[in-house]
Amino acid sequence: MSDARTRSLLLVGPFMAQADVTIANVATPSIHEDLGASGALLELVVGGYLIAFAVLLITGARLGQIHGYGRMFLLGVGLFTVASLLCGLAPTPTALVAARILQGFGAALMFPQTLTGIQVTLDGRERVRAIGRYAIALSSGAVAGQLLGGLLVSADIAGTQWRAVFLVNVPVGLLVIVAGLRYLPVDAHRVARRLDLPGVAVLSVALGLLVVPLVVGRDVGWPAWTWVCLALAGPAFAGFVVVQRRIAARGGEPLVAVGVLGRPAVSAALVTLMVATGTYYALLFTVAQYLQHGRGYSPAVSGLTLVPWVAAFGLAGQLVRRLPVDAVRRAPAAGCVLLGVTYLAIAGVTVSGHRSLPPLVVLFAVGGLGLGVQFSALIAHLTAAVPPRHAAEISGVSGTVMLIGGAVSIATFGTLYLALASHPTTAFGVTTVGLAAAALTAGAAAYRATRTSGEVIAARRRPVAA
Repeated sequence: MSDARTRSLLLVGPFMAQADVTIANVATPSIHEDLGASGALLELVVGGYLIAFAVLLITGARLGQIHGYGRMFLLGVGLFTVASLLCGLAPTPTALVAARILQGFGAALMFPQTLTGIQVTLDGRERVRAIGRYAIALSSGAVAGQLLGGLLVSADIAGTQWRAVFLVNVPVGLLVIVAGLRYLPVDAHRVARRLDLPGVAVLSVALGLLVVPLVVGRDVGWPAWTWVCLALAGPAFAGFVVVQRRIAARGGEPLVAVGVLGRPAVSAALVTLMVATGTYYALLFTVAQYLQHGRGYSPAVSGLTLVPWVAAFGLAGQLVRRLPVDAVRRAPAAGCVLLGVTYLAIAGVTVSGHRSLPPLVVLFAVGGLGLGVQFSALIAHLTAAVPPRHAAEISGVSGTVMLIGGAVSIATFGTLYLALASHPTTAFGVTTVGLAAAALTAGAAAYRATRTSGEVIAARRRPVAA
């Protein structure tokens, strides 16, 4: 993956996957008007994609290790592109939901291959540089989805209305496939092993029990079944760990080497990633609610206010790669602290009665810098904490915990905001204070993960227990 074209090509995957997490939100009123979709089906248009994405992500990473990350990336892009076409042509709400679920499966296949490719082919400063670009693709994709969705629906190109938000993926996907067939090493870094089907089944059930109620629970009023699913998720994950350990004890090949993830240098880093990144997804939701419904701004203005966040997030990756090693080790905790302080400042500006956007825009840039420093340094830490043979674990699990963190944060802070939405200023201020507490908690976990570089080195040298 030394060729710059190859690296750039792989970055399209996380960008497209992230964009389609948010792009459908803006289109739901148009979908309702055109197809007559009920509220429940509209929730599944948005949530079905996220559920499928989260459930298959770890499996997608493992399939990339078995069959080659380049090959699986192209398969994922192909499935994502076909599903996008089916979404754009869907004649009924049910057909649209089915196509969105298929699109989520495609995203789960292509998304983790980018980080796997970075981890198995790069090291040192070149790896940190690539991780910075990976961070830009993730963050910009989420905001681009909001902006592009609003622009495409408003433009109503050739009378396509909401369909354009999905059809736009088709030419992009075809170009990526053509370029990928030429530049991607489809057979590189394959590992001769079988897919752990029992592990896939148990993990899929556990993730489904967790993610489904988190994604749809808030909109359906948290009925009893959502709490039952959440209560069963813990035992299901415990069962997954038991299954993985038994497979390893018999000399088999588990889906996830849980011994690797259990090391403090790895597990605390994953907790940091989940909590800190989750605050960003919650911010996307609450900013849209506050600016559009509370302050009367358009969706385009709402999305544009977060562009400085994305720009600063990308800048952070470039800053991190220039830091000395000791500073990189301290950067995740420092980034979380900066993020938490920024959320507190946003709350202060909001409740103090400032009505102009520039102070918020400036603070969003500072927050993006804090999150970006945390993210880039932490991903560099994670990819250094385990040997390349466990790249699939890091690629799949890190992506999954970010999605889970986003779902948990939106469910928690979105519910909090909406409960106070009759007083938008108060609602946004209280919510951002909550986000600050979460970011500072993530900082404590980051300190635990990276407090000694020697722990990481020792972890790499010890035998791995599954």
